[in-house]
Amino acid sequence: MNTPAVLVLEDGRVFHGSAYGAEGETFGEMVFNTGMTGYQETLTDPSYHRQIVAMTAPHIGNTGINDEDPESRRVWVAGYVIREPSRVVSSWRANRSLDDYLKEQGVVGIAIPGTRALTRHLRERGAMRAGIFTAPAAPVEELAERVRQAPRMEGAALAGEVATTEPYVVPAVGGKRFTVAAVDLGIKGMTAQRMAERGCEVHVLPADATFEQIMAVEPDGVFLSNGPGDPATVDVTTLRRVLEAKVPFFGICFGNQIFGRALGLSTYKLRYGHRGVNQPVQDVRTGKVEISAHNHGFAVDAPLDGPFDTPYGQAEVSHVNLNDRCVEGLRLLDGSAFSVQYHPEAAAGPHDAAYLFDEFCEVMSRAQA
Repeated sequence: MNTPAVLVLEDGRVFHGSAYGAEGETFGEMVFNTGMTGYQETLTDPSYHRQIVAMTAPHIGNTGINDEDPESRRVWVAGYVIREPSRVVSSWRANRSLDDYLKEQGVVGIAIPGTRALTRHLRERGAMRAGIFTAPAAPVEELAERVRQAPRMEGAALAGEVATTEPYVVPAVGGKRFTVAAVDLGIKGMTAQRMAERGCEVHVLPADATFEQIMAVEPDGVFLSNGPGDPATVDVTTLRRVLEAKVPFFGICFGNQIFGRALGLSTYKLRYGHRGVNQPVQDVRTGKVEISAHNHGFAVDAPLDGPFDTPYGQAEVSHVNLNDRCVEGLRLLDGSAFSVQYHPEAAAGPHDAAYLFDEFCEVMSRAQA
């Protein structure tokens, strides 16, 4: 018999279901992901640290879990919500089920029939704190009050909790062309791999790496990764020194938000964020539309109507989201630095934006000339 469980939102909304994965209780920001695949990459994406993730696809777990696809050393989600768990693991690559994996990792989950209702509620009310409780003994009102005592995502400094504590190197595949200093704010494994495939020797550095530590690896370019938390908590002094030195720069997701703040822009929290593999993004300069993979709850506030001044010369918004006109990319007009809000490594997701790693290599190549 399945163990009963409840999902309680901070506004008092309650969803009843069955325990899935580890049993117990957990708290986090309640968000949803619209991807129909890629649940293993989602679970191991450090950007989901301290979030409870609901999958909107109705059937999860079909392909099980393998040892090749994790994006980091562990599962980072605080909790997991699905509608219908797969009863059978059907992939030849799998070596265990999703349910077993969540139990191994201690991730508390719940299967509920109302993931569509949950998603609609979050879209109307916004992302909020939540808790999952297995076989709760306390009344719902008491559980909801405990949820409201959990920390908010606004003001949360989380990058240091997920980043590497020691530098390491991802060697270039084939001949080495460039040296990249990648500051780990919650980097995904596939990101460094995509750069390595293009001849980059990637030196992955802790989130608090100083300008001197970055320059000590003699980089041809500096990269800022994705990551969790509020970008307003990050000190942008180091990145500003990188920009002043005209070292080629590329940032994605959290790195895009940090780049924006280094340019003098502000950031803000989105109502319910973008999380999935189907977000339409338009290149402002060419008009080309890309379908892209996203995972972010904050965005940069920048003018969409043309170039704007920064301490490092003029900059512009390079990409916009066609669903809500959210800023999806920034670039300095001198060509030395750029960033995007989405995930060009596309693990999992579409490959429309993979060319951005080639653009980073072109920027580094021009700087070498």
